[in-house]
Amino acid sequence: MSDALRVVPLAPRHRADWEELYAGYAAFYRVAQTPEMRERVWNWIHDPAHEVEALVAEDAAGRAVGLAHFRPYARPLSASTGGFLDDLFVAPHMRGGRLADALIAAVADEGRRRGWTVLRWITADNNYRGRAVYDRVATLTPWRTYDIPL
Repeated sequence: MSDALRVVPLAPRHRADWEELYAGYAAFYRVAQTPEMRERVWNWIHDPAHEVEALVAEDAAGRAVGLAHFRPYARPLSASTGGFLDDLFVAPHMRGGRLADALIAAVADEGRRRGWTVLRWITADNNYRGRAVYDRVATLTPWRTYDIPL
């Protein structure tokens, strides 16, 4: 990652950039996302009582060019708390510079400060570019994910 880029907490000044990044993330996963949905997530992130938090990678001009949404989760079997990386996205024009690595590392550092025992995330099987990053910075587990739509 270039010295002109840094990872910082999401701030109100990042709103327009974050909206664009999050819409790009939703489009990548072919998820229909409305402005109202982004408004809800934005409010969660800025509500100290809500568990979802966000970091962004910003360029030298202060523009957000990558995002990471994360939250703690209870791990009853190990009687510990872990961190879950819900969303990770880097603007297409910024890819290839290890910005995703920096965002993951920043969330992991935050987790270490909080005493988390693991940082976990999932991705689509066909997210080959993302998986190349994940294979470099983490360990692929043997677990499968199942959903019941409610």
